[in-house]
Amino acid sequence: METHEKSYKVKVSGFVAILIQIVLVAVAVLSFITGPEVESHVNVGVIALVIACIIFRGYGVNEPNVSHVMTFFGKYTGTVFSNGFYWVNPFFIQKKVMLRIHNLDVEPIKVNDKVGNPVMIGAVLVWRVKDTYKAIFDINKNIEEFVKVQSDAALRQVAGMYAYDSNSSKTDDDSVTLRSDNNGEVAQRLENELSSRLSLAGIEVVEARINYLAYAQEIASVMLRRQQAEAIIAARERIVEGAVSMVHLALEKLQKDNVVELDEERKATMVSNLLVVLCADESARPVVNTGTLYQ
Repeated sequence: METHEKSYKVKVSGFVAILIQIVLVAVAVLSFITGPEVESHVNVGVIALVIACIIFRGYGVNEPNVSHVMTFFGKYTGTVFSNGFYWVNPFFIQKKVMLRIHNLDVEPIKVNDKVGNPVMIGAVLVWRVKDTYKAIFDINKNIEEFVKVQSDAALRQVAGMYAYDSNSSKTDDDSVTLRSDNNGEVAQRLENELSSRLSLAGIEVVEARINYLAYAQEIASVMLRRQQAEAIIAARERIVEGAVSMVHLALEKLQKDNVVELDEERKATMVSNLLVVLCADESARPVVNTGTLYQ
């Protein structure tokens, strides 16, 4: 993408400018001391003092990962990236731009997912300014405010592309959801959406991740009961599957070792009793049969 950013090379050190300013102040003081008898001395002192005051406006300090955008009567002249104490044209207007990494915690917002369920979703964004020209001249708001508004809009758009989870009958079990983003597709989509929006302001998205996800309050209790029911059903399936395999193993063992011979009716009774014991919610109370199997 085309950029108008250019680097402004500082030619005068701030310490050199201070030395010149001290000399001018000294000249002004000497001129005022010796000036009452000679009018020209007073004029020289006034001029030196005015120049010293003007020089004072040109000082600037750049820390690491900090820049200053320079404008001269509305015209962009460049951006100072070099670190240290410097001096530039005192008629330049300097606008400070931070190049350091920023964190933005997007507060949870209520949106509808792909199947229409209201969910609360929040995100964390790591960003920094990459193009100082765009950051200053291409947006009409504060940079932080622009990032906040665009992050909110991008999060709403991405949340509407996916379902909360795959439990709904309207989604496939293998489809990517907000809750089960194992391959990072949702995070990558969010990062791409933010990059396309924030690049207009010269901002680079370092990382974007969803850090909060829950059903909205009005359906949270209903969805919780549904999830509990699904968990119970899944657990029951595992229990029944294990019980059946154990009964099958017991019958095979009895038949192989010739412990006892059971007809089909007795096998059915044994299977029924074992399944009741293995699948019951509470501990089974055994009943000892002291008679024959056919009582």
